[in-house]
Amino acid sequence: MIQRKQSLFLLIDAILSIICLMLPLGIFRPQQIGVDTTLYNLWIRLGDGSTNWQSAPLFAILLIHVAISIYTIFIYSKRKLQIKLCTWNIAILVLWYVVGAIVVFTTGKELEADFKAVFSAILPIISLILVVMARKGVKADEALIRAADRIR
Repeated sequence: MIQRKQSLFLLIDAILSIICLMLPLGIFRPQQIGVDTTLYNLWIRLGDGSTNWQSAPLFAILLIHVAISIYTIFIYSKRKLQIKLCTWNIAILVLWYVVGAIVVFTTGKELEADFKAVFSAILPIISLILVVMARKGVKADEALIRAADRIR
């Protein structure tokens, strides 16, 4: 199970996504005088110390992604389902960036601030690449099994 390269890709993907869940995604710097606001997956920490839960869908989307990635590792004997789940994971990560862009745009407009992303904002892109590589590996395994069945 874990010795397959696609299982390792999915495991690293899940670990990176969990790390992204805990770290801030960026900082809103006010255009005028003011205090910085920090964007997390679950909340937005405003400059006055209060929280805004506008970014909670980001947390939910990434949490679903982690759950699907971990489940995909353990269904290694069902390659067709693994391919479908990897495709769903790719769509979920793209959705995470779309929702993230909407949150950044609306919050930045509301706060009249510029957004500066930090390193953890690129972790889902790395996860996306890893899921694509895992999907390709599962497809190669499926092709190999089908070729072996034809030879018999």
